[in-house]
Amino acid sequence: MKDKVFRSLIVVSLLFTTISFSQSSDYAAGKVANGGVISGRVTFSGQLVAPKILVVTKDKNVCGRSTHKDESLLVGENHGLKNVVVYLTDIKTGKAWSAPAAGYKLDQEGCQFSPHIMVVPAGQMFEILNPDGVLHNIHTYSERNAAINKAMPKFLKKLKLSFEQPEIIKVNCDVHNWMGGWIVVAASPYYVLTDEHGDFELDGVPAGTYMLKFWHEKLGEQTQAVVVKPNETVKVTTAFQGAK
Repeated sequence: MKDKVFRSLIVVSLLFTTISFSQSSDYAAGKVANGGVISGRVTFSGQLVAPKILVVTKDKNVCGRSTHKDESLLVGENHGLKNVVVYLTDIKTGKAWSAPAAGYKLDQEGCQFSPHIMVVPAGQMFEILNPDGVLHNIHTYSERNAAINKAMPKFLKKLKLSFEQPEIIKVNCDVHNWMGGWIVVAASPYYVLTDEHGDFELDGVPAGTYMLKFWHEKLGEQTQAVVVKPNETVKVTTAFQGAK
């Protein structure tokens, strides 16, 4: 009987070990030989309207030093759409992660999240900064990760966090209701934001067929199948419709 129980414990232990390994190794980083490039542009087909000015209602001596604009829909003169998250949904192996020299940081200087959208690898520690000398309260909204609801008093200049599961997380400050941003928890290094022209580029992509997703906080999401060939660049364009 004891021997049977012991064997059962071994099976259970191995099962949990396998599950844990599977979850932590969904993406395998390595050297990519003859990788291709996916580049393109995302545009907005709606009417162009200047971003609205956000009203500062609290801590005006600090938060009101500069003008705050709504960053939820930023469109350039060429209709290029900024801050679209572009990523490969189904890639399992590819290039290694490349971290910023200063690390991953989400600043709140001037009572505004900067960058408005931050991309950080799943499981990677990052910092939320509070240089303002006022109370902030970090509040995240997520489905796959535990929510964060934590005060940052004026003496707390830095808060370290990490999210284990890939998803796009909304972040607000409960003290200053105009403050809003996003944390993109990435499953692979193949995530990028479009620039002010709507342009993007993903390099070092192994040859193959992939699903490319475009996500915008206000306009929703789109997908396209892409075929990447060795040492070649595939051009992709897409447009979001809607009105400000």
